[in-house]
Amino acid sequence: MIPRYSLPEMSNLFSDAARMARWLEVELLAVEGWASIGRIPEKDAFELRHLVPAVDEEFCRSVARREQVTNHDVAAFVDVVQAAVAAPCASWFHYGMTSSDVVDTALGATLLEATDLLITALRGLRAALKRKSIKYMHTPIAGRTHGMFAEPTTFGAKLALLCLQVDRDVLRLRRARENIAVGKLSGAVGTYSNIDPRVESYVCSRLGLVPVPASQVVARDRHAEVLWACASAAASVEAIATEVRLLHRSEVGEVQESFGSGQKGSSAMPHKRNPILSERLCGIARVLRGYVVPGLEDIALWHERDISHSSVERVILPDACQLAYYSFVKCTELVENLVVQEQRMMDNLMDRSLGLVFSQSVLLELVESGAERNRAYRIVQRDAALAVERGKTFREVLEEDGEVNLESDSLDRAFSLERLLLHMDRFAEALKGIGDDDDDPVVSSGGVDA
Repeated sequence: MIPRYSLPEMSNLFSDAARMARWLEVELLAVEGWASIGRIPEKDAFELRHLVPAVDEEFCRSVARREQVTNHDVAAFVDVVQAAVAAPCASWFHYGMTSSDVVDTALGATLLEATDLLITALRGLRAALKRKSIKYMHTPIAGRTHGMFAEPTTFGAKLALLCLQVDRDVLRLRRARENIAVGKLSGAVGTYSNIDPRVESYVCSRLGLVPVPASQVVARDRHAEVLWACASAAASVEAIATEVRLLHRSEVGEVQESFGSGQKGSSAMPHKRNPILSERLCGIARVLRGYVVPGLEDIALWHERDISHSSVERVILPDACQLAYYSFVKCTELVENLVVQEQRMMDNLMDRSLGLVFSQSVLLELVESGAERNRAYRIVQRDAALAVERGKTFREVLEEDGEVNLESDSLDRAFSLERLLLHMDRFAEALKGIGDDDDDPVVSSGGVDA
């Protein structure tokens, strides 16, 4: 992932040094697991942990040089470690294991930490949406369908629906986290032919993972689920960003992205204050969706394994986690710093719409007065068009129409904003309990410092 769209707390998880440090920890825990069941001397396990080299940039370069010979990254890694230890205890390193035991278990531990970060960031976005929603629950705004004035709603109701959507994304990510927090040390085709299941249990327990039945590799539907959860949550981010972009437009002007004192919206036009963050988030969501299909295609491997998934995952898993995390954090900033123009919302709703947002209410008043519904619909439709054509308010046209036999109190009721927004507290009720799981912190299990 390019640095522009990554944040260090997530990108650090996917560095070469972090990846090989994970591998090293899996290998060392496996040796300790063998020692715990009495298959190898405990002193050898102790000695090996204290003799292995530090995983730093030089170590990574050594592995890369060795890979030029082996044409196999894990084999190169094992060779470099064993050569650096240069003691009899090094013979137990990678004992009874296949490369997928190391790679898949280490990847499970990495994705466990990554999903912890993603869930924490998404909770932050959910909390920001909830706070803004409650604040603006009774702030009227024109509802729009097909991009056209529809009926009144509130800005808080808009945000409440987005908050509830993000809450579902949190649940999806939590399920994905549970299903990816697994490991396997069961050998070449997963039959434990040369490794004791107790070693697998030992390693996984130390890493906070669950040992699962596997072929040579962990089933890839688990990884695809993580990608889907990231893409789904990014689609929610896109929904938020799209709403901001639409309401930010010059002719609407109901919300604005925050704008720094030294910021420039255009190199040529000094007046521009563009919704650049919202646009960026929409673009990132497109990229994240693109990772779902290759993730699904990685599920069907040949027999007990092939490596057609490997090259794909080296790109899409780190990139998806980094892009998703970036988008969650930045969308939270977008929501928290949003400039809300309440008066512009009211002006658009009541003035620029000419009152057409009350057309259904007028229709229903006519029906209640005894008019046949289709005839009433045609009268309202005609008068709405006349209001636009003449630049007069909808109510003025109705009051001039001899076919509209409504008393003043009936028109008052039809044009009552308070009546139409009487039930907005239902949205607030729906938000109760949202975020209660924030008191249940997501804490990464295991973890290796690179």
